[in-house]
Amino acid sequence: MIMRTHWLVSALACLTALQVPTLDAAEAPTVLRDQLVAITQAWVDAIPLGKQDVWQRTLADDAVLIDEFGRIQHKKDAVASLQPFPAGFSGSIELRDPHVQQYGDTALLRVEEYERESIFNQKFVVRYQSLLTFIRQAGTWKLAGYADVTIPTPPPKLTVGGLALDDYTGSYRYGPDRAWSVSVKDGVLGYVTKAGRPFNRIEPIARDVFMGTDDERNLLIFRRDAAGHVTELVERRKFNDLHLARETGTG
Repeated sequence: MIMRTHWLVSALACLTALQVPTLDAAEAPTVLRDQLVAITQAWVDAIPLGKQDVWQRTLADDAVLIDEFGRIQHKKDAVASLQPFPAGFSGSIELRDPHVQQYGDTALLRVEEYERESIFNQKFVVRYQSLLTFIRQAGTWKLAGYADVTIPTPPPKLTVGGLALDDYTGSYRYGPDRAWSVSVKDGVLGYVTKAGRPFNRIEPIARDVFMGTDDERNLLIFRRDAAGHVTELVERRKFNDLHLARETGTG
């Protein structure tokens, strides 16, 4: 968020001023890239089958795994948690666009994981951007660190009947000189954060509940008073709520 971004900018400025020496990494040879991709492919292929022996063999003893929800696992727990998918569930992961940088006996693999899932014949596709850290121990490459994030993709559109989009139009304020203008454009509800800024489309999920169409896909919830009038807009972002009060006389 804003605080983290400010901290990162300040930190980078300090590093530049101090002229901290950098570690140069060469693009890994194709042979190494293919080797690490093969190790990773076997590792993810073991997930639906619950093949604990593959994970036991692939992971370094002190490996740390962080998933897209920030959950942390170490080798013992990760291996023990691996079980075959139950009946009605299936899945596969395709590795795409791999890039490997090598630092001596350490190598970083950046790769997209294109996951296909089926849950009782309902089909799902989830894309992840993943970073894997390998270390070479006794001539063998072991996975020592793993982290991934979900790549934003457009969710399926929902048909929500009976929406009165004009109920939501107006100005919503959260601070001095900080107000969003919500309007309907070509039959689509959206908002601008400031005059001259782009129009941000939002898509309905249910009555009074919408989702943004940008990469963050935040929820936008319109709150009503006892009389049924919209009085507030709540943007739910990263498990926090930004409250915007509807200004009287707008909409």
